[in-house]
Amino acid sequence: MKEIMARLKKDKVGIVGVIGVGLVLLLGLFGPWLSPHDSTEMYKEHMLEGPSATYWFGTDEFGRDIFSRVVEGARVSLYVGLISVGIGASLGFVFGLIAGFFQNWVDNLIMRIMDILFAFPDILLALTIVAVLGPNLENTMIAIGIVFTPVFTRTVRAAVIAVKEMEFIISAKAIGVKTHKVIFRHVSPNVLAPFIVQSTLALSGAILTEAALSFLGLGIQPPNPSWGAMLNESRQYMEIAPWIAIFPALFIIVTIFCFNLLGDSLRDLLDPKLK
Repeated sequence: MKEIMARLKKDKVGIVGVIGVGLVLLLGLFGPWLSPHDSTEMYKEHMLEGPSATYWFGTDEFGRDIFSRVVEGARVSLYVGLISVGIGASLGFVFGLIAGFFQNWVDNLIMRIMDILFAFPDILLALTIVAVLGPNLENTMIAIGIVFTPVFTRTVRAAVIAVKEMEFIISAKAIGVKTHKVIFRHVSPNVLAPFIVQSTLALSGAILTEAALSFLGLGIQPPNPSWGAMLNESRQYMEIAPWIAIFPALFIIVTIFCFNLLGDSLRDLLDPKLK
């Protein structure tokens, strides 16, 4: 851990990613105390006002404070991202362990199912699942979790196949250690590095997918704010009130950028070939 922290301090790109992700997390956690207004409160006498000392990011077509809605949208995006990636990571970790360790008909069955899911573009698969289950926050998280399950399964499976041929795993099998103990005590800890990196990178994808679904009206439902839904609402006012679209779009871009920077940095830090 000390070695990783020492290398991280030398990685300027990684530091930018850590700071950016940290700020977004703080914004999501302490949003209610940072927001000067209620995110759903309508001030009809201040509709489509530009940024000012009272409304830092301006107001929308209903007179709602955009800054407060952006902050609340950060909470929604992080919540959806963490839960959906947690679903996909959990399923993918279990499936990847089983498929990689046994490599028999179970492996073939699991990987063919993953290949079918991989055949669909991420957003199309998520749209299909949400359309079947119904448009709400819980179903959005389930859909995004299913979308990310194949990539986690493949990542963990590849790592397991490499680890299980190492001498300490072969020795554990030779002295009669039970299969489930070999998997959970010896194999699992040694596949965490690529798993953690993939989880970090998946968070940015989950946030983007949630924004896309909300933009299409299949994510979080009004009046609750979401960055994607705010972009959708701003389309017809972009010429007269561009700030309605600029700020949620900017936060989407910066958040995804910071998570990608952090993921790339972790990949470099945890890759044994680069040590």
